This record gives sequence, C-alpha cells and structure tokens, in this order.
Amino acid sequence: MIYIKTKKELDYIRESCKITAETLQLLKRYVKVGITTQELDQIAEDYMKSNNSVSASKGYSQGGSSIDYPAAICISVDNEVVHGIPGNRVLKNGEIVSMDVSVQKNGYFGDSAISVAVGEISAEKQKLMDVTEKSLYLGIEQAIEGNRIHDISYAVQNYVEANGFSVVRDLCGHGVGKYLHEEPAIPNFGKKGTGPKLKNGMTIAIEPMVNMGKYNVKTGYDGWTILTIDGLPSAHFEHTILVSNGKPEILTVC
Repeated sequence: MIYIKTKKELDYIRESCKITAETLQLLKRYVKVGITTQELDQIAEDYMKSNNSVSASKGYSQGGSSIDYPAAICISVDNEVVHGIPGNRVLKNGEIVSMDVSVQKNGYFGDSAISVAVGEISAEKQKLMDVTEKSLYLGIEQAIEGNRIHDISYAVQNYVEANGFSVVRDLCGHGVGKYLHEEPAIPNFGKKGTGPKLKNGMTIAIEPMVNMGKYNVKTGYDGWTILTIDGLPSAHFEHTILVSNGKPEILTVC
C-alpha cells in the first residue's frame, strides 16, 4: 500500500527528517583518520536523544537468522555497500565511509545517507562519490506528480553507467514516513515510463548505491553488512523526498 500523507503527518515527518539531516551533518564534521565507527555511532545516538528522538535502525529486524540490528546508524567503509555495523574499526586515510541515518520521532520517520572521504582519497574514489551524489539529484528531479517510479530509476542508472560505474540491483529505495520502509520500492535501474505513478503527498527515500566495479553484492558473516563481490569500493547517498505541488521537496535538509 502506498501512503499519501496528511498535512499533520507531514509536519511530524519533516521534524524527523530535520533531525536526520542534522545528525548527518554533525557526523560529517567528526569523520577523520583515527576515529572508530563505534565513536561515530555514539555521537549520532547522543544527538538523536538530545532531540527527543530515537534511532529507527537500532533493534530493526529483517527476519531470518540474523540478529536484530545492534547500532544506532549504519556505517559502511570502502567495499561495504550498506548496513555496516559500527564497532572497533578505525577509519584510515584514503577510505570512503558511508553513513546511513534513520530517525523516529512521534511515530514518524526520516531517512538519509551520505558518503564522506577519510583524509585524502584517490581521484577515482572522488569521482565515484561525485557521480553517486549527482545521480541522486537527477533522480530527485524526476520525483514529480504524474511521473512514474522508474523515471527516477532510469535517471540514476543512465548517469551512473554513462560514467563507467554500476548501480546495485539487489537493494533499492523505498517509501518512508509512517514506517521506515513502505511501498513503493524504488530501484536504481529501470525502464523509463514504467512503475507506480507518483502523486502529491507521497514521501519516498531515493538512495543510489553505486559500485566502482560490478553491481554484484553479497551479505557478510554478520548477517547485515552488504559488500561488493569484487572487493571494489562503493558509495551511497540518500534523501527523503516529498512529492508536492508538482515539484519534489527534499525533507532531509537542515
């Protein structure tokens, strides 16, 4: 079921999205050589609590044999695509760290992600990050009333592949707001003019996950971390968007 949000619901979603964006901007300032992913996770959780909100990730269950997600945010480094579990890993010069933050407040959700360079990174890694972020905004431009979901997908895929990278196909964006994950699914590849129609009042999370090498991924031994099959790095950017008045509104901004 695709939910069309009321004005009151949107007010709550906007608040959760604002905290999500603020948390990411705070984390960005702390990313440096020598910090651990656990330290970043604690910074994020403390900030959420200071705003009377909670992590939507912590305790999240995906069913099956894996444990419930144990941390406040997802932190993925280099060849880790998404859902990396924070721990004692120390960030090193030249790495890419992707941070995915999901906030719940008053029963409503915001969801956003960024990739950040640790110290000095290679030109190829910088291009990967730039292309991934640009593809997100090209996808957002298609999130207007009357368009279809795969118009977003096509815009992302077309730009990424034109730049020599690949979009992950086993994972996708999603509706968000009343729940962390809602319909519709928003893949980062697809045929233009297909998929569910976009309508005013829809809130969706668009999130390109882009690999430097092939698009194939696998799940790590912890049951959560998604890694590239070929071991090459990946980047991830995400915003929560409102389809409103014929123009997309980015909600996860400070």
